[in-house]
Amino acid sequence: MTFSKMAAAVAAIVLGSVSGFSMANDGRSGVIEFSGSIHDAPCSIVAGESGSQSFQLQPISARDLKDGGKSAPQPFSIKLSGCDLESLKSATATFDGPNSITDGLLALKGSASGASLAIANQQGVLIKLGTASDAQALANGSSELRFTAYLQGDMQPVKGEDPAKPAEIGVGDFDATASFKLAYQ
Repeated sequence: MTFSKMAAAVAAIVLGSVSGFSMANDGRSGVIEFSGSIHDAPCSIVAGESGSQSFQLQPISARDLKDGGKSAPQPFSIKLSGCDLESLKSATATFDGPNSITDGLLALKGSASGASLAIANQQGVLIKLGTASDAQALANGSSELRFTAYLQGDMQPVKGEDPAKPAEIGVGDFDATASFKLAYQ
């Protein structure tokens, strides 16, 4: 390539990036950033449903959460697609998030207080944050990992005293966010 052709190519690249930058700020154009990952797993999490989902718990009376009381468990699931089960035939889920004062439960954010969110298997056995669930069988094609969630009144540990004392339940709205990781067996 001759010097003049190389100089023209460099100038085109520089001018193209400058004009692209100025176009991004004119109100008629912008930038879209894409990200993702390539994984070595037998299934994919169903995008838009389970990859990031919202779940509305039923309202519960504060009196039902007194003294460590629990709400009725409500089912939720992580949906999987494209499962190809040549050698890995089951999966566990490990949930994580901000720990509440009740060990292994998810802290609430918002105006409600004195309670935490618990995640359990379908039989109601608690899955503590940071601990893998029992393995659930997968099927070729589509699968669902099924769980339940419930609220539980907090019990505040008191130094040097046993048992813990019940927390005062504060009414209001709340949010709780948990992330999850799947492990295939």
